Amino acid sequence: MIPKINKILYATDLSKNSSYAFLYAVDLAKKHGAKLVVLHAIEPIPPYAEAYGAMTDEFKKKQLAEIVESMNKHLVGFCKKAEAQIGPPCVELVSKILVPTGHPPEAILNATDQEGCDVIVIGSHGKGFLSHAFLGSVSKAVLHRTRKPVFIIPLPSEKSAIDWDGI
Repeated sequence: MIPKINKILYATDLSKNSSYAFLYAVDLAKKHGAKLVVLHAIEPIPPYAEAYGAMTDEFKKKQLAEIVESMNKHLVGFCKKAEAQIGPPCVELVSKILVPTGHPPEAILNATDQEGCDVIVIGSHGKGFLSHAFLGSVSKAVLHRTRKPVFIIPLPSEKSAIDWDGI
């Protein structure tokens, strides 16, 4: 028997491709009556860069709050476009927005466990070919290290591409 899907982790790097993957996450949540946990991991700033930038804890908290606010705005924009494609509801499906600092695959895997998510939805090649070739792929790292089902959504063909720019 296939386990019921109650909670879906949607991981985004805020790229055009991860926005496209949001359609799949919303559709999956609607079909299964599940909730969405939206995650955007922020790479940690190396200690040497922090020393040069004189970043205080207060400054970091302010930046994090600004990122969460920006993600809420993006989410509303994504939902408007998703609802135009697959109908409402959308915003109501999102139960939580997480913006942890850390290596993205680790943050995704940790959040999946901590939030009790049943599946992971993530876009592939959000940062381009060279990043994939030299730095590895977040989606590939997640896929190889989790025991949960992972939906990796590739960029659509030019013919079926959705314009997610300008959100």
